[in-house]
Amino acid sequence: MGHKGNANTKANANASNGSITAPNATAPSASASGSHTHLTPPAKLTGAEIIWATLVGEGVDTVFGYPGGTILPAYDALRKFPVRHILVRHEQGAAHMADGYSRASGKVGVAIATSGPGSTNLVTGIATAMLDSIPIVCITANVSSKLLGTDAFQEVDITGITLPVTKHNFLVNRAEDIAPTLRHAFQIARSGRPGPVLVDITKDAEQATTEFDFEAAKPRPYRPHPMLHVDDLGLAQAAELIRNSKRPVILAGHGVMESGAMEQVRTLAERAQIPVGLTLLGLGGFPASHPLCLGMMGMHGESWVNSAIQDADLLIACGMRFDDRVTGKLAEYALKAKKIHIEVDPSEINKNVKVDVALVGDLREVLDQLLPRISGRDGSTWLKSIEAKKGAVAVHDIKNLPDSGHLYAAHVIHDLWRMTGGNAIVVTDVGQHQMWEAQYFRHEQPRTLITSGGLGTMGFALPAAIGAKVACPEKEVWVVVGDGGFQMTAAELATIVQEKIKINIAVINNGYLGMVRQWQEFFYERNYEATPLVSPDFVKLADAHGIPGRAVRKRSEVEEAVNAARSATGAYLLNFMVEKEDSVYPMIPAGSALHEMIRRPEKDPLEERADDK
Repeated sequence: MGHKGNANTKANANASNGSITAPNATAPSASASGSHTHLTPPAKLTGAEIIWATLVGEGVDTVFGYPGGTILPAYDALRKFPVRHILVRHEQGAAHMADGYSRASGKVGVAIATSGPGSTNLVTGIATAMLDSIPIVCITANVSSKLLGTDAFQEVDITGITLPVTKHNFLVNRAEDIAPTLRHAFQIARSGRPGPVLVDITKDAEQATTEFDFEAAKPRPYRPHPMLHVDDLGLAQAAELIRNSKRPVILAGHGVMESGAMEQVRTLAERAQIPVGLTLLGLGGFPASHPLCLGMMGMHGESWVNSAIQDADLLIACGMRFDDRVTGKLAEYALKAKKIHIEVDPSEINKNVKVDVALVGDLREVLDQLLPRISGRDGSTWLKSIEAKKGAVAVHDIKNLPDSGHLYAAHVIHDLWRMTGGNAIVVTDVGQHQMWEAQYFRHEQPRTLITSGGLGTMGFALPAAIGAKVACPEKEVWVVVGDGGFQMTAAELATIVQEKIKINIAVINNGYLGMVRQWQEFFYERNYEATPLVSPDFVKLADAHGIPGRAVRKRSEVEEAVNAARSATGAYLLNFMVEKEDSVYPMIPAGSALHEMIRRPEKDPLEERADDK
């Protein structure tokens, strides 16, 4: 139980000669304005002040949150510290913003909320980060220690609730434990396989006072992955498999970017002439324009990638976990292939797919030890056979078909890629548009596609894009979102306006919950139960928030509309009224093998339906 103290206790220190102003000091939610106190260590601080002092020591300059009763001591103390607070409209948005901030920057994102519904509203965002291995720290407040377990107003056991969806969580009820716990939380979040950590702090711990050493809170050199020396036998076995393979494929996942192993993966691919298939979250970890890049694998991956995996005699899995959306039916997955798995999390080894060689450790460090053992090899025959399959499919790709008056989402996304030169950060929601983005926006750089992979969280895109833009204000940021997912978190439009954030929003509006409708078309005899979607006029909705926009109904209008959005000084919304019953191809039905793909018909199925009428 924390020491009792005065919530208004001031730091025992002298005022500084200068002042630090928050980046958004003119915005109503700017919290770090005014003079910043210079403190001589050690100093007496309240637990609330220690929260911010510790965050500053960890290099945090931005948090996303929403105030409430038990967290008010922390909000009262915030004005003394150089931290920008982004006021969200829903705590789920705070978690997604922290997530987007982390994915775009590689840093730890921070969300803050009050007790009860404030903390439970974070859970979906925490689970999203957990499934995709994103380092965020969520700070929640709880009722005072003496009220724990009494069903007090807005009391919930948030550590119990989040236990399955956090890498670790803590309950802190003493002021002196706040700083070491927060520092430990940051270390856990970004070490090994990254993930979310929650720190729940009781109100009396915020209000109590204790000594705090500011020197100890300064940023410290940090190594997220301890240097590992992988077993020589494993390295030798992996090198021999690569040397003897005729049809190898590298499977590059999200771990490529988390470990910073882009150069090492590229060196391996080029030295051994090995084609590279990418997971959804791996897109950007290997340049899309590279001649060895095959594109995305899996349920909606390119057909030639899935075919190559099924025909391969060796798979080299780099920072990926053999997710079911990647493998399809496990009993028929890559039966001809030996498998090398390089993974930082030992629990993933042999969990879904049995492998022949496991190299456990940070991907970049493992490859640094493996690459000296790899010499050049001729992969031309294998690459030519893949290219032959690729060419036959590409002819019928929708982006190559003549303009028939239909506006397809693929057209929109392909044109968006062309007009931005592929240099934008694209934050997608979940559904058909997510898969079309993965297929038609060619990512050359890491951290340029931000999307919910493992949990598939609708409503992710808009708040995550706010976090990404705050992390990378110099980058062009586009939201690509369906009409369903957009309505889940559209309230964050007000956050965009209040914080003066320049984001371009592309709503792919087909009047359905599109991916669910596609499954109903393919597997439920087109019984479109509960998938037709009535939406507001999104352009008017944006205008009500002070955000300009326009509707787009023809492909000939796309370029002008995108240019208008890009040239606008603030946020801009484009409502693309695309074909209602278009489908994502190829598609592997649930429970089917990678080679059992539903492919795009040679004739546009929408045209066939028009002919039938």
